[in-house]
Amino acid sequence: MRRLLLSNDDGVHAPGLRALYEGLLDHAHLRVVAPDRDRSGASNSLTLSRPLSLSALDNGFYSVDGTPADCVYLGVNGVWEERPDLVISGINHCSNLGDDVLYSGTVAAAMEGRNLGMSAIAMSLCGERHFDTAARVAATLVGASGTLSLPPRTLLNVNVPDVPWSELQGFRVTRLGYRGPAEKAVPIKDPRGRTRYWIAPVAANADDGEDTDFAAIEARYVSITPLHTDLTLHTAQRDVHAWLDAFD
Repeated sequence: MRRLLLSNDDGVHAPGLRALYEGLLDHAHLRVVAPDRDRSGASNSLTLSRPLSLSALDNGFYSVDGTPADCVYLGVNGVWEERPDLVISGINHCSNLGDDVLYSGTVAAAMEGRNLGMSAIAMSLCGERHFDTAARVAATLVGASGTLSLPPRTLLNVNVPDVPWSELQGFRVTRLGYRGPAEKAVPIKDPRGRTRYWIAPVAANADDGEDTDFAAIEARYVSITPLHTDLTLHTAQRDVHAWLDAFD
């Protein structure tokens, strides 16, 4: 059986992680290493200012007082001699669509797996009800992952509609859509009368065309988006060269 490393950003006690574990238990040898608390929005941050604590829990999971990327790093390069064959992050509570991938700890955990040479999948449920559906999707993908060939430093970002399995319309390979500019911060007063600020809710979609992850979820399809870690906009390099040449 294959060896899988499971992690997340919602914390080691999150229902989505438990659902993922139970959904894959019959398909692979599982190692679970996850944050000791909710670290949503942690993105790709690593803890470099202090050593990390790795604690074994009664259920066999391991808890880390760090970020999702820390957890995957320790799960791959920590105390175990055997490296996993595949890293799966999730099941995230709510979607990771479009611009979300830049902030998501779920995607970051999978990305850390790719950075360490592993195949990796980020799993998100676009809601918080039907984790059983997302777990079944994960099991389906793991069962077929042996025949998947991706370029180096590539991962899959998978989003699952929050519906029963019977209501899924199928699977779509998608691209990332994107949202409009963020709204203004929301001010509140703390008990001492000082002003604090909430990050505002996400803006409306600016690009949710038919081939995007947004559109797939709206139509009740599982969205599978290949992501890569090279952020270079190669098509703009000529323009930047011309801009620099104009300085002479």
